[in-house]
Amino acid sequence: MRHIAVIGGGITGITTAYSLLKRGFDVSVFEQNRYAAMETSYANGGQLSASNAEVWNHWPTISKGLRWMLRRDAPLLVNPKPSWHKLSWFAEFIRAIPRYGDNTAETARLAIAAREHLFAWAEEENIDFDLKNEGILHIYRDKAGFDHAAEVSKLLARGGLERRAVTQEEMRAIEPTLAGEYYGGFYTESDASGDIHKFTHGLAQAVERRGGKILYGHRVHDLGAGHSGAWITSAADDQAPVRQTFDGLVICAGTASRTLAAKLGDRVNVYPVKGYSITVELDDDASQRAAPAVSLLDDETKLVASRFGTDRFRIAGTAEFNGFNKDIRDDRIRPLIRWVEECFPSVSTRRVVPWAGLRPMMPDMMPRVTRGKQPTVFYNTGHGHLGWTLSAITAELLADNVSAAAAPGVEAHAR
Repeated sequence: MRHIAVIGGGITGITTAYSLLKRGFDVSVFEQNRYAAMETSYANGGQLSASNAEVWNHWPTISKGLRWMLRRDAPLLVNPKPSWHKLSWFAEFIRAIPRYGDNTAETARLAIAAREHLFAWAEEENIDFDLKNEGILHIYRDKAGFDHAAEVSKLLARGGLERRAVTQEEMRAIEPTLAGEYYGGFYTESDASGDIHKFTHGLAQAVERRGGKILYGHRVHDLGAGHSGAWITSAADDQAPVRQTFDGLVICAGTASRTLAAKLGDRVNVYPVKGYSITVELDDDASQRAAPAVSLLDDETKLVASRFGTDRFRIAGTAEFNGFNKDIRDDRIRPLIRWVEECFPSVSTRRVVPWAGLRPMMPDMMPRVTRGKQPTVFYNTGHGHLGWTLSAITAELLADNVSAAAAPGVEAHAR
């Protein structure tokens, strides 16, 4: 097994291609857009956050979702229109609730391992992605939220993460620009933030420098695999489809992974969970001084915020279960703008760029890094809201799997 095809040019596909190249494989990446990281990896919240490793499989999440069902601006919004995909996904979500603690601790462990690889790659390839090693501050507006966070901290500690409780006064010292009254917070000094799009673009260039091939503008029309190899039929715009053969195939296609897996005889129950973001352009000196330097997560609103360089401020969050709908809704964007105006009132919101993307989420909130039914098929997908945070370590685990498959007698790692 020598020549590997990777479907998907987002953060997961590009990190996977990079890890495979470093192990000596020949790699071809199929990306339907003209550039890398143009969909879910384009404008997320920017946090490299082991401290946000808590999975959502918890009864309070379900009760909140039911209470918020009729609120169009709710942090969690579920379109009540039924579909078999949605119903099967939520059934599996409920079945995963008993694993809430173990999965949270495991996600934290993976996130800690991931950042070591990601930072090393950025340094090795000289990638500037507005990295800020200022930690992440979680803010809580009431005692109930703070007390729950204290219990979550115990689970994160099982995964090897240290974060500390801070008073409102300590919060002001950590981030002096934050306005409002809060019960308290938790601060994780080891967390960081950065621009996912800039990083993925830079790593894609490194993939090409190292001899990898990225087929931009190539939409996959069909694919298949057997015991001895795999094939992909793809076409660029206005060109006839071309069939290519490979020794192995890796699916890193985000929300499209479920459909592609079905063609290969596998079941990967990814659901598209829409998230929104705004990028506030800090055009004046006053706004640049008033915007935070430390990355934040507001537990009540489920919003995260990160500063990119001197002139950009990103706010992201919310979860919308509405199928493959990519519409940017004003009633979902307005709460993000309002949050900026309340928490950072001296920041101008005159120029704001809205965005929405579909997170590829598995019912148990855990990424799928595994082999398919065919020995030539592999998956690295389903990272949900932590694709940026976990991408480097899942790429390494995937490359371990492929290397093991290429070396008879070596057992592969699988999830």
